[in-house]
Amino acid sequence: MNLIVAVSKNWGIGKQNNLLFNLPSDLKYFKQMTDGKVVCMGYNTLLSLPKSSPLKNRVNIVIAPSFVERDDCIVVHDLEGLKSALLAYNTDDVFVIGGGMFYKTMLPYCSKAYITEVDSAPDAEIYFENLDKLNNWHRQVLSEDLTENGLTFRFTLYTNDSPLCF
Repeated sequence: MNLIVAVSKNWGIGKQNNLLFNLPSDLKYFKQMTDGKVVCMGYNTLLSLPKSSPLKNRVNIVIAPSFVERDDCIVVHDLEGLKSALLAYNTDDVFVIGGGMFYKTMLPYCSKAYITEVDSAPDAEIYFENLDKLNNWHRQVLSEDLTENGLTFRFTLYTNDSPLCF
């Protein structure tokens, strides 16, 4: 299983249910990486998407409160439901896409984390785990520094030496 996220210098990822950065290149990268794949998210992440609609050309699995039912995506209500739903897919094609609590829950099960590192530290409310402080995660830089909208960033890949089985 994989995850994908853009983080600030201090590992911030969001504020007021929105992303911290407007980087078209990062959104293009996100689409390239997840297109035709399975994306898993928490309910607030679904609500933060344009028109609160699932992402096109992807299988969208949403972990949501028990009162939520939708016809436009796969809705599960707990981790057991998520495990059952994921049995139908190759875990190499599964991407965790947020939000904060869901990232924290799923991180130990991920073997790869595609991190867009942004050299900025805006005020954030939601933070991602600092993978540089975790012994089992190792960083590889995938791109040179890029600049867009006045921000410098790079695409990186972290690999987990010992992911848990989901």
